[in-house]
Amino acid sequence: MLSLTQGALGLTSGSLVGFSLGLVGGGGSILAVPLLIYLVGVSDPHVAIGTSAIAVAANAAANLANHARAGNVKWRCASVFAIAGVTGAFLGSTLGKVVEGQKLLALFAIVMMVVAALMLKGGSGVGEPSVRCSTGRICRSSSPRGSSREPCPASSASAAAS
Repeated sequence: MLSLTQGALGLTSGSLVGFSLGLVGGGGSILAVPLLIYLVGVSDPHVAIGTSAIAVAANAAANLANHARAGNVKWRCASVFAIAGVTGAFLGSTLGKVVEGQKLLALFAIVMMVVAALMLKGGSGVGEPSVRCSTGRICRSSSPRGSSREPCPASSASAAAS
């Protein structure tokens, strides 16, 4: 059972994770796992990872509800991404159960540093509102900025509409 201090730290940490996820669309497990281990006091990394999964899922559901109401969700893209993510989560959690906890934390830290470096480096440009996803491929229509990608053929553009 959690002590009063652990409960307060858990509430504070959970609020921080939820706020971060809602504000910038990220932070879920990147914040939750370290906060659960190093602040709240969950000693087993496997338990922290499993516990963060339900907490992050609940936070993401609230975030989704607000963005869906605002019309900020490309449902077809989200579906493709979610199917791939669920598959990856299943495979990763299966593998993670057989890897020692401290090694998982080290891998987690490396992944966070790589992601941070990629974010600081920046992408090749600003997002394209015309991006359409389908299960077959991701298409870009031509843009005024001169996208180097070919537009989707007319027959698949309507099928790939978000």
